[in-house]
Amino acid sequence: MDRLIYTALTAMNAAMDRQRVVANNLANASTPGFRQEIFAVTPAVLRQPAPAATLEARALARGNVRGADLRAGPVVETGSPLDVAPEGAALLAFRAPDGQGEVYSRRGDLKVSPTGLIENGEGLLVLGESGAPISVPPGFMLSIAPDGTVLARNPAAPEAAAEAIDRLRLVNPQGSALAKGIDGLLRVPTPGGAPGVLPPDPTARLTPGALEMSNVETAETLVAMIEAQRAFEQRARIMRTAGELDEASSSLMSLR
Repeated sequence: MDRLIYTALTAMNAAMDRQRVVANNLANASTPGFRQEIFAVTPAVLRQPAPAATLEARALARGNVRGADLRAGPVVETGSPLDVAPEGAALLAFRAPDGQGEVYSRRGDLKVSPTGLIENGEGLLVLGESGAPISVPPGFMLSIAPDGTVLARNPAAPEAAAEAIDRLRLVNPQGSALAKGIDGLLRVPTPGGAPGVLPPDPTARLTPGALEMSNVETAETLVAMIEAQRAFEQRARIMRTAGELDEASSSLMSLR
C-alpha cells in the first residue's frame, strides 16, 4: 500500500489531539483561574534523510501540547470574603489530589470544608505557610488580607479584633519550569519524576473579594475548534483517496 495512507494517518492523529486540547479549553472557559493549553504542530518530519537530488514526497506530521498559557485572565469582583485573585505571577499552593506534594493554581474560590479546612471550588486543600492545610476554628467568621493572611473573628465577641490564624502559601514561578497536568494543575517537574516545590514569595499579593477567571478566549477557541475539525476531515479525504488509488493500481496490475 502507498505510504501516503500512513503519513495521512499521522496528520489525522495530530488533528485529533489538537481538537481534544481545544475542546478542553472551551469546556473550562468559565472555570476560575484556568490556564488554556497551547497545542503546537511541528514541521513535517522525514522518516529518513533523503539524498540532495531526491524529492521526498512523504513526510510524517507530529503534534503535542506545548504547555500552558500563563497570561492573566479577567478579574471579577464577587464580594465574597473568601474569594481571592492572585496578582502578578503569584500562584496559590494546594495539596495534590493524591496527597503527595504540592500543586499550584490561580483558582481562588475558597471555602471551608465540612472538616474545618480551607479548600477551593475544586476541593483541593489550601496550604498555609508551614505547608500544611489551614484549619479554621469552628463558627468563626473568616476574611483574607491582601498579603494572604487568614483572619478569623469570633461572632461572640464582635468588638474584638480579628485574629490571624495562618497565611496562604503564595509562590512565584518566575525562573522555575512548570508543567501542566491533564487535571489542569501546575507542577514543578524534576528528573526523578516526583513534583518539586516552589519557595514561598513574601511579596506576593492578592485581591480579596474577587476571582480571576479563565484566560480562554471563547470566540478564538470556537474558531480553532472548527479549524481542527476541518483539518481532520481533510486528512480523512486523503486516506480515502489513497485507498482509491491503491484499488485502481491493483486493477491495472490484474489486467497484465
